[in-house]
Amino acid sequence: MIEVSLLGPPRVERAGTLVGFDTRKAMALLAHLAMADRPRPRDALVDLLWPDSDVERARGALRRTLSTLRAAIGPELLETTRDHVRLVKSAGLTVDVDRFRALLADDDLAAAVNVFRGDFLEGFGLRDAPDFEDWSRNQADELRRELTAALARLAADEEQGGHLPAALDHARRWVSLDPLHEPAHREVIRLYARTGDRAAAILQYRQCLRTLSRELGVSPLPETTELYEAINAGAFVGPPSTATSASAPEEPETARTPFVGRDQDLRALRALYDAIDHDGRLVVVEGEAGVGKTRLVEEVLLDLRKNGAAVLAGRAYEDEATLAYAPLLDALRARLHEDSRWIADVPAQALAEASRLLPQLTETRSRVDAQSPGAETRFLAGAWDTLAGAVAGTVPGVIHIDNAQWLDEASLVLLRYGVRRLAGRRLLIVLTWRTPADRPPGSLIAAAARGVASVRRLDRLGVDAIEELLAAAHPELDRELSRRLYAETEGVPLLVVEYLDALKTGSDENWPVPSGVNDLLRARIDTVGETGRQVLTAAAVLGRSFDVDTVRTVSGRSDEETVAALEELVRRGLIHEGPLEYDFVHDQLRRLVSADTGLARRRLLHARAARAVRGPDAAIARHLELAGQDQEAARVYAGAAEQARQVYANAEALEHFHAALALGHEQPSALHASIGDLETLAGDYTAAMRSYELAAAEAAPSDLPGIEHRLGRLCHRRGEWALAEAHFRAALDVLPPDQPAAFAGVTADLSLTRQEAGDAAGATDLAEQALAYARESGDQRALGQAHNMLGMLATTSGRFDEAFRHLEAGRDLAEQIGDLPGRVAALNNLALAHRARGDLEPALELATTGLALCTEQGDRHREAALHNNLADLHHALGHPDESMRHLKSAVTIFAEVGASHDTDQDPHPELWKLVRW
Repeated sequence: MIEVSLLGPPRVERAGTLVGFDTRKAMALLAHLAMADRPRPRDALVDLLWPDSDVERARGALRRTLSTLRAAIGPELLETTRDHVRLVKSAGLTVDVDRFRALLADDDLAAAVNVFRGDFLEGFGLRDAPDFEDWSRNQADELRRELTAALARLAADEEQGGHLPAALDHARRWVSLDPLHEPAHREVIRLYARTGDRAAAILQYRQCLRTLSRELGVSPLPETTELYEAINAGAFVGPPSTATSASAPEEPETARTPFVGRDQDLRALRALYDAIDHDGRLVVVEGEAGVGKTRLVEEVLLDLRKNGAAVLAGRAYEDEATLAYAPLLDALRARLHEDSRWIADVPAQALAEASRLLPQLTETRSRVDAQSPGAETRFLAGAWDTLAGAVAGTVPGVIHIDNAQWLDEASLVLLRYGVRRLAGRRLLIVLTWRTPADRPPGSLIAAAARGVASVRRLDRLGVDAIEELLAAAHPELDRELSRRLYAETEGVPLLVVEYLDALKTGSDENWPVPSGVNDLLRARIDTVGETGRQVLTAAAVLGRSFDVDTVRTVSGRSDEETVAALEELVRRGLIHEGPLEYDFVHDQLRRLVSADTGLARRRLLHARAARAVRGPDAAIARHLELAGQDQEAARVYAGAAEQARQVYANAEALEHFHAALALGHEQPSALHASIGDLETLAGDYTAAMRSYELAAAEAAPSDLPGIEHRLGRLCHRRGEWALAEAHFRAALDVLPPDQPAAFAGVTADLSLTRQEAGDAAGATDLAEQALAYARESGDQRALGQAHNMLGMLATTSGRFDEAFRHLEAGRDLAEQIGDLPGRVAALNNLALAHRARGDLEPALELATTGLALCTEQGDRHREAALHNNLADLHHALGHPDESMRHLKSAVTIFAEVGASHDTDQDPHPELWKLVRW
């Protein structure tokens, strides 16, 4: 008999003897399989338990761990196939979680709570497997809620049977499990009072008061305070009662406001959709805040869904403008929840690329080579194919992004990529865009082919539309009120709707309605019960759409209280419910609730949100920052920057690095250097120089050689040979003698600088020194760089056989170790060597491959140089159109590179002369 105990510290017994495992991963794997209701894919287990290992190593670790499990529990209890693993539940295996839930199902509550000896996997964790930690935490939360519900029922049953001490024991255990659950405190207070222990009841109230104040920043609800006051005054005469949610009484749900005044806009959008035959289209719905952009698109989408159209709908948020791809990922999650059958029609390679952003798209862990030529292009193509595939069907699908003016740069890049490729895609892209905005939608519209993109601008409502709306919403009111409404609102639909809502409480000639949108919204919020307000405040602090579990955790209310509060908020028209999450009806309401919350409470709730949110590091870092936890926020922002770089979101990475710096990250020099690297790639050399100098000013002595090396390379790019040499020699002066690989890299770059300065003999000597250092170190990257330098020098001297030997060796080494910049340099220099020997076709092929890699790397200066080299090759081959296309690209990029982004300073003329490196 195998007994698996997961409630409390995990343990496994075989025939009464404790079973030990030589690895914690074996216990984690057993726990996960024990809780699974179906066979688990091997790749999913690999991702869960070995997320940072490469695929083959992780699969090997899984095989070894399964072997350990078989030996511990017996091979008959573990069913394995090539793709799946399952724990066989039989008479020879018991799991305490299964027994607990079976007893609950049989309504044997007393036995069930006795089985529950502690939290799920109490004290057990895997620091290197964050997804397992999240899974374990979610399982523990769910089981704890099941236990508290059972204890609440037991307390009520025992009280009803007259067994007050037993009822009190169950209620006290309930409070110990969930000390933030106010109804549990209230039951303990009341039961103490019923047993005649007035002092204990008062102490329990004070404990409740202290806990709620410290953890949630709120006071007890009125019914708790009233109970305390009655007990304190000796007036308590309470009959048995069960804990109930403290939400306001149910009221009829707020009716959806009639949609009027937009018939022409509705017809225009529908006509754009109906015109889609073979190629897709883009439409941007523009307008000021509150003019009705979202409602217009919602009405169109409602109609299209009825006709079978698949819709991918996401929303951008102002506070998340630096979260890479966030709106598109939200949209994909909602689509997966709605219907996942479309995944079968998306190419496997596309899903593999898109699953780098959303792992649940595929259960198969595929190897994605992020360093091979065109990796970024493949990533964009895969992500776009997945988005388009999510809405493919017999009729054109729709991709809708609301509040697109707040899209992050990475999402804009992906959308621009897709807009250029609408040919053959039967879909409509709809973006709502608030004006005025810091960033107009021109770049997206310009990316589309002629006639594919259009803009629909919404104006305010006229008097006639408001009169129609008033007649539809309030036929009992005088039509003359429509002119007063127009005068008060100036035709802004958001204000019109809020005034109409306020008029529901009654109106007369004195116009008893608050003035201004904030006063109107506050009047609506004031009708919400205390628990509802607490949940609404927690939702506002989250700053985006939210699910029940997250807002429950942040607000500190119970499951029942949270659900009741959300139902009340939906009824009152303050939030609306989506397929997966809830959201505020408009952003102004969210901002108002947040602004009306005191700083101390906001900080407390942001701290809770940082622990509750299961999102990207950037979202967690933002909550930590707003909670005043600067050091932790800085650390997480730095991690978010690295995450962004992995998916080519360099603009977002820069934002996160700057945020980490501003919050006092403990390694400012390293962050300044990373910022300088990104600014160098973007061609913002003035900013990069400033960042590297700041890095040098903050650096420890051991880090100075690397920073001096970076400064030298930057000066070399700018054509400042003397300054470059000074920095390279400064790096060599402070390098420890036991770092030959570093000596090789700096010496090779110094060699190139001497060559550009006209000292061919000195350059050759330095290149030979670099090769010797590289061979001494055994460092493949340094060796490749030295070969590359010697190859360039040999090409210049016309020694082509020697040049090809060195350059091909450098290219091969760079490919072996995944050195993307090294591959780009070697390919470019090989192309130049072939061109110098008159071999134009192989030169063209090599330069084209180098350009694809360089574009992925994001190095704008070298991208321009490769375009320039390709223009020369196409010209020599008699391809005038291709030559002109590359030349225009080169000129455009060269004009951007090196000039200060903060001034009108012209770029250095030497920048335009870059050919090799």
